[in-house]
Amino acid sequence: MLLLAAIWGASFVSIRVALDEVGPMTAVVHRVGWAAIVLWGVVLLIRLPIPRDPRIWGAFLGMGLLNNVIPFGLMAWGQLYIESGLTSILNAATAIFGVITAAIFFADEKITSRKALGVLLGFAGVATAIGLENLRNFDIRSLAQLAVIGGTISYALASVWARKTLSGQPPQVAAAGMVTGATLVILPLAWWIEGPVTLDLQPRTMAAIGYYAILGTALAYLLYYRVLAMAGSGNLMLVTLLIPPFGIVLGALLLDEALRPAAYGGFALLALGLSVLDGRIWRLLGLRAR
Repeated sequence: MLLLAAIWGASFVSIRVALDEVGPMTAVVHRVGWAAIVLWGVVLLIRLPIPRDPRIWGAFLGMGLLNNVIPFGLMAWGQLYIESGLTSILNAATAIFGVITAAIFFADEKITSRKALGVLLGFAGVATAIGLENLRNFDIRSLAQLAVIGGTISYALASVWARKTLSGQPPQVAAAGMVTGATLVILPLAWWIEGPVTLDLQPRTMAAIGYYAILGTALAYLLYYRVLAMAGSGNLMLVTLLIPPFGIVLGALLLDEALRPAAYGGFALLALGLSVLDGRIWRLLGLRAR
């Protein structure tokens, strides 16, 4: 989970770099398209069977929409107007929505009083990070933040979809099928809205695309499905607690970004809420007290 958080934290910065030259949808095309090529190469290399059941491919398409097309597109557009560090903070709300959706769909992940407290603290943290005054004024910046939150809800639904429909698939096949489904959806949309996809880009942009496509998507989703199998959909979303520190530090160092003090206060509340949801810290403190 720590490695996954580090990879995704840096992805926010690399995506922001790429958006200086390509549109949000084109950025998503590069992300899922190159990742699909790499992941199918891994599947063929280790000789895993390729699914033939149309229902499995339908599940891949649904996963590609929920876990790639919708959140990647919303977050990429949001990053045109807000800092990558703030995007990573708002992305941490995925854990909150992940707990709620898991409780709705799975009998073994019901919301307890501890989880309810964690969810309330988490929502308070997200509201603080956004700044309620931004919602009252409702400018393009606040709309961009709401777009990022919409992406986190889609991520949460994707974790449920993966557990329900793809739990029997090897991680490599599930990841490859997912980004393939996403590519089939986003490529014609990007071509229609933003024009032909080209590789005639600046070296800086190509390096950013290479990072977030190969490491931030292909490698990251191999880890994603592995952690999902080990920890469950609700606990998987807790990885978003670890992402903001990486996003904030790298955004400050590489992009000269600065965040309002409220963003840090919001993250502190969100981190407290997620630690309550996880429960291990509190159980450890209780054991030591006894």
